[in-house]
Amino acid sequence: MKSKLVILSLVLAGLATVATAQTKDRYYAESAKDNYFISIGVGAQVCVNPDNSDYGMGKAMTPLFNLSVGKLINPVWGVRAQVAGFNTKLNSDFINGDNGVYDKVDNSYFTLRADGMFNISNAIAGYNPDRVFEGYAFLGPQVQFAKAEIGGNDKTKALVGGTLGLGGAFNINQFWAINVEVRGEVGQSPFGDYSSAVADGAVGATVGATYFFGGKKFVKVNNMDLYNALNGDIKKYKELLAQEQADHNVTKDELAKAKAKPAETIVKEVEVPYAAPRAIFFTIGSAKIDSKGKVNLEMAAKVMKENTAVKYVVVGYADKATGSAAGNMKLSEKRAKAVYDALIANGVSADQISYKAMGGQDNLWENSDALTRVVVIEVAK
Repeated sequence: MKSKLVILSLVLAGLATVATAQTKDRYYAESAKDNYFISIGVGAQVCVNPDNSDYGMGKAMTPLFNLSVGKLINPVWGVRAQVAGFNTKLNSDFINGDNGVYDKVDNSYFTLRADGMFNISNAIAGYNPDRVFEGYAFLGPQVQFAKAEIGGNDKTKALVGGTLGLGGAFNINQFWAINVEVRGEVGQSPFGDYSSAVADGAVGATVGATYFFGGKKFVKVNNMDLYNALNGDIKKYKELLAQEQADHNVTKDELAKAKAKPAETIVKEVEVPYAAPRAIFFTIGSAKIDSKGKVNLEMAAKVMKENTAVKYVVVGYADKATGSAAGNMKLSEKRAKAVYDALIANGVSADQISYKAMGGQDNLWENSDALTRVVVIEVAK
């Protein structure tokens, strides 16, 4: 029943996310180094085994401890790794074979888990840094290590299983939260031959604390042009690139025809044009050149190598709307250096080009923050 409730919660959260995706503000982590956390929890669990149900589940209750490290990818999704365990208990007459007389087995263990985390509150209502309570769901695989005696072999074994659950976080501030979680798990029985069931499960509840290194850090995106750029909606720049490619092909054809004619019939000189200003765009917080940018740089490098007397300057920018002034200056320099290095790698002489950073700038084109995350290659003045 609990697993059905978890699945239903996830489905409803997903539908709500789709329904409200166009109206809620969008948030992203500005840096890959942000939103890492560590958690610790204590509580109790019950081994859900048919043998235990015969003699009262209360007699199978044991302490439970866990330690987790993880990261929030964005306000809705996160991942974590967890180690948990202590002791589990089995009460059964299957142990000694005496009908109606039960014995018990205590078995120490520890479990390694990988959880995918889904924040239900943020998915439905949108991210709010001042929200006091958040509900979330989690699920993933696990491996339990225990001395399960099977066929007379009582060595420690790795028992594979799965787990899912629901949790609530009471946010004290951006650094600390109190967590309450209920988790269900199922897998190979850690009691081996002592259990009448091949597989069993456990239901546990813990209360604990979570600490975020540096606090939760999400940046609000105010301009929807960012999403258009991130989703490849840069039609005008594709058209510009296509036009430049066509012009380059025409020049190549004219050069080829000129070379094919006898020397005395050549009556005009074909001039290779200087490279027009070119723009290489980047995603938020990134200095990585994408595939479209690499094509643009290869074309620019070819023209630059054919005009060795012309000097060029590579100018890096960042948008002023996100990040600090110092961070934007550093990011714009990294972007300019990345383009500079790519041109050198494509055979352009270092004596022919230089680079500089302009830091965070207001919108350069069309009132768009996204289009300000750019490097421009220009003829040096």
